Order: sequence, then C-alpha cells, then structure tokens
Amino acid sequence: MSLVNIKIEGVPYQVDGSLTVLEAAKACGYEIPSLCAFNHGECNQGSCRVCLVEATGARGLIASCVYPVNEGMEIRISSPKAVEARRRSVELLLSNHNQNCQQCDKNGKCELLHVAQLVGAREGAFAGVHSETYIDELAPGLVRDTSKCILCGRCIARCSNAHGLGILGFENRGFKTIVSPAENRSFADSPCIQCGQCVNVCPTGALMEHSEIYKVDAALKSGKHVIVQAAPAVRAALGEEFGYPIGTPVTGKMIAAMRRLGFERVYDVNFGADLTIMEEGTELLHRLTEGGVLPMITSCSPGWINYAEYNYGDLLPHLSSCKSPHQMQGAIIKSYWAQQHGVDPKDIFVVSVMPCVAKKFERQREQEIVDGLYDVDAVITTRELARMIRRSGIIFNRLPDEDWDQDIMGDYTGAGVIFGVTGGVMEAALRTVYYKLTGKEYDKVEFTAVRGHEAGIREASIDINGTVVNVAIASGMKSAKVLLDDIRAGKSKYQFIEIMGCPGGCINGGGQPYVRPCFLPNEDDNILDTYKEKRAKALYSEDERQVIRQSHNNPQIIELYDKFLGEPNSHKAHHLLHTSYAAREGFNVIKK
Repeated sequence: MSLVNIKIEGVPYQVDGSLTVLEAAKACGYEIPSLCAFNHGECNQGSCRVCLVEATGARGLIASCVYPVNEGMEIRISSPKAVEARRRSVELLLSNHNQNCQQCDKNGKCELLHVAQLVGAREGAFAGVHSETYIDELAPGLVRDTSKCILCGRCIARCSNAHGLGILGFENRGFKTIVSPAENRSFADSPCIQCGQCVNVCPTGALMEHSEIYKVDAALKSGKHVIVQAAPAVRAALGEEFGYPIGTPVTGKMIAAMRRLGFERVYDVNFGADLTIMEEGTELLHRLTEGGVLPMITSCSPGWINYAEYNYGDLLPHLSSCKSPHQMQGAIIKSYWAQQHGVDPKDIFVVSVMPCVAKKFERQREQEIVDGLYDVDAVITTRELARMIRRSGIIFNRLPDEDWDQDIMGDYTGAGVIFGVTGGVMEAALRTVYYKLTGKEYDKVEFTAVRGHEAGIREASIDINGTVVNVAIASGMKSAKVLLDDIRAGKSKYQFIEIMGCPGGCINGGGQPYVRPCFLPNEDDNILDTYKEKRAKALYSEDERQVIRQSHNNPQIIELYDKFLGEPNSHKAHHLLHTSYAAREGFNVIKK
C-alpha cells in the first residue's frame, strides 16, 4: 500500500493511494453526501453526480466516488460551489421521480430521500415533463416501477457481479432511458431467477418484492387455520428492523410477535430442514451405492433451481428431487398435521416467512401441488414480517421470549438451523450420511471444511469409513457456473455439490433487511464486509446450543416416519416431499 498526502478542507492527511476521493474522505472522518458510496460496491459510474466536490488538478467539480486521490490533492467538500452543485444534482433526480413517499414501501429506508435531506434539496426546484412510466407486476417475486428509478445502475451491476447474468440493463437513450430486462420485458418473461439481489441494492422503491401481506390479511379474516412457519435465516436478521445489532438472534421475540399477529400455530422451518436431510441424505446414499447420477446437487434454493432450468436443462437429473424445507413442511402440515388434528386440508392456509424473494415463485410452481393443493399458500419476506409487526403496534423490543409450538413438528436440531448459511445444507447432510455409512455419530459433529459465508467455491474431501466423498459448495450463480460447466464437460470430481442462489446463502437473501450504513449509525464502518459473517454466527451459535445436532436424531422426525411416511424415500415420502424440474426457454415481449 502506497500512501499519498492530501488535504481535505485545508487539513493534511496521509491516505492509501488506491482510494477514491469519497473513500479517502470517509477514512479521514468526512461523509460526502452520495448515493453510491457504501452499497456493496455495485455502482462505479458516477452518473448521479450527487457526490461532487472541488479538487485541485481537476477541471471543474469531480464525482468523488470514481475520482482517485493523488499526491498533493486538495479537496473542498463544503465550498459554496460544491454544496450548491450537490443540491442541484439531487433536485434534478427528484424532478423526474415519483414522490409518493408516504405510500412507498421503501419509506424510512430510501437513500434518495436521505440524501435529499442532507443536501437541502428544495421541493419543485425543477418542474417539467416526466419520463414515460412502466410498472411490471407480473412476476411472482419482483415488482419494477420505473417512475422511482434514478438510473444508478446498482441493480445491473449486482445481477452481473453475483450471477454473471445480464437480466437488467439500460434500455433506450436520453430522456427515455429506463432500467429493464431486454426489450422492456417483464421479469416474468425473462430468464430472471427471482433472487431479489437487485432489490437489496436498489436505493429507492424502483425494485421491490411482490408483497403477499394482503393474502395473509385475507386468510386471517377467513376463519381458516392459518399456520406460519419461519426459516432459520429470518431469526438472524429480523432484529435489524427493530434496532438490534446485525447478527443478533431474536428467535423468541419473533415467535411472540407472530402469535400476536393472529397465527394459530407458529412453527420452525428447521423441522422441515431436518426432514429434507433425511430425504436428501438417503437419496445421496442411493446414488452413491446404486450407481445413480453423480454429482448430486442440492435443491433447497429456488433461485438456483430457476437458473438451472433456464441455463442447464441437460443437467437437471443431477439435482436432488427433494423439495425445499418449507415446501416439505407445508406438505406435511396439509397431510399428517391435518390428519392428526381432524382438519380438512382445504381449510388450512400455510404462510412461510422467508429470507428469499424466489420462494414466492417457488410456492406457485405446478410441481409443488399435492392432491390439488399448494404446499404453501403465501410467502412473506423478513422485511414484510417486520412491516406487519410495526403496523400492528407491537413494540418488538418489549416482547417476551416465547417458544415454537411443539405439537407434531416442534422439535428441530442444530443441523436444521445452519441451512441458512452457504455450506449449511452440505454440513447437515454429511452429519447424517456419516451416521448412515458408519452406524455411529461423527465425534466432532461439525464439518468445518465446508463452512464459510462468502460467495465463491469451497471444496473438501471427506473420508467416511473408507468411502471418500468429494464435495463442493458454491453460492451465487457466477460461482455455480464454474462447477456446472465442469459437470457438462465430464470433468467434475465431486459426488455431492451444494449450490445456493444468493451470495453467502439465505442470510443474504433478497428478502432480508437492507444493509445501509447511512441507516445503521451504530454499526462498524466495515459492516458491508462483515454483515454476512455476523448473521452466520447467529445460526452457528444456535446450532452449538442445541442438545441434538443431527437431523436423524430428531424425535419428532423419527415419529413422523414411524407413524406416517414409513421410511425416507418411500412411495408416500416421494408423493409429498419430492418434486421435478423442467428446462425452460423462450420469452414473450411484454409491452407497457
């Protein structure tokens, strides 16, 4: 690292010469108003011109987010010229922006509104014709509203950086420019995997999840048995919506809140995760011992499933036929739970609280219908659950810590908890596969070689009683593509591969709370580098606290097979808990 000498507002500093002016100012204790400074590194165009400053050696004002520091540079942030220029830039953005802030779901987390307040933007400073608006509400997971888009390009970069995809791009030119899929198609008619990563980085309400709160409201009024189930990653992030530090597990308060919202039963999807391991682990063993298609690839992430169906239709036999945990649990609620409670399955409404936007698409797949009923009737994200809690007047921090309902599916193991982290499904499966192959428990319990929270590829070779199982873990489709291309080329050395759609796994799902330093004043400056790690620690710590940490030892799972399913991969288990896939191609152009 080479240091350079600069001055900011006349005060001398030594800074890393590789930094931009914006980054250097931050390191020296200055916060230049901006829309792209601390957003996961997804935008480097400098197109919004909000972070303008004066600097020696430059012709006119510079966009500090893209301009590098250099030796002897003197930077003026608070000069009248820079202050006025930043205000004008924001006012120009607002002049073509739908300002229905009170109705916007991003209210309170809108970076445009935040920066408008910082620079003192004046209402109606520039008036004129607005660009033509397009609203896409056809996709199950995502909504796109161009009237709120500021053309920053973050979503375009995130889609490319995380997945190597180019679903979104700039369409048209000049005043007609919009961000959209090619030819202004709907997300529903493009190879979008519905992961919601674009939503996570959008600074305004231009991209949002397709809310299903209204469906839950209607069900709660209908007299049906409304049952809610929450994924493990939700408890590791929900507290952020109510002022808790990132990575604070709020399981007990989350359960209490859901009860007060009116749900008849509150269950943990970790039970479904344990069930998934029983089915998926057995499926892997059959493939290993009976010559099945290898490597077998996990199927818990619907974003990844979408990607495979769009891009690797020839490799679909490699995917586990197991449904994801919440779909499995929904199927059990509408069969075994209904039977045990004497309830008609048609009178049950299952709500899943997920960290994932793609789950909204998954629950509507035709392959997720059993005996004429969908396994799950509505999916709400972590953010949507927080909205429901706030509007109900519940003071989250004052709630008591309560426990899950215990009838039939109240028990879960540590293996189920770690599903929310990349590598977690793999580790949970290995704990059970080890037992199935050796007849004894793995003494160390944890398979740390497969752990991590960052996107990329990790691999390990596990010797289980003389059987070497080569495994790989990937999150984000850019990483997954490397493994899939090797399989297609006949070069893969693995027997088992875990793939998660979102970088870092479900802890970083497209439905999780937004991580914006400007709204998190009590977090560390490096929060964008550590938030996934902190959420992951919340799940690993819960795993460590569990008395039972292997899925096959869950007493209620054992009882479920004894009384209802028979054995893993039985005919009944396949009918309820397994699914199928189909290659998808061809898209229709959607007009306004």
